[in-house]
Amino acid sequence: MKTINTWLEEYGESHKNPTNKMVHWICVPAIFFSIVGLVWEIPFPWQDFTIWGFHPNWAIVSLLLVFGYYLTLSIPIALGMFIFGSACLALLNVIDHSKEGNFPIWILSISLFIVAWIGQFWGHSVEGKKPSFLKDLQFLMIGPAWLMSFIYQKLGIKY
Repeated sequence: MKTINTWLEEYGESHKNPTNKMVHWICVPAIFFSIVGLVWEIPFPWQDFTIWGFHPNWAIVSLLLVFGYYLTLSIPIALGMFIFGSACLALLNVIDHSKEGNFPIWILSISLFIVAWIGQFWGHSVEGKKPSFLKDLQFLMIGPAWLMSFIYQKLGIKY
């Protein structure tokens, strides 16, 4: 099993260009949020139940599984991703309760997903290297952790 450092080093090989890095700082969180938003919209069997102001949904279940994956790589990275995932859920909860039926979350999420992926592929065309996930699909999970590792380095937190 690869260590978090091995994953991050391999991911970093195709993310050295400053423009591509900047694009990733915008697009990776946007893609993560858009996927959480799409999963948020999948009907859940017990939507009448409420926990801490949230109705249980598949996004919460999915993020718990994602959190479990990150725990296998690094506890600090997992905690950071838990915080980011929770922020995504909180924002979706606000949007869900304020949308008044005018603009469904799934439309926002699909639009954001498409625009962010266009940005990602443009960033990689500038870089001149293929996206890492074409080598291994697990790199789709490593992208957010890669960004989190830079935040941790700035804060002096070991991961």
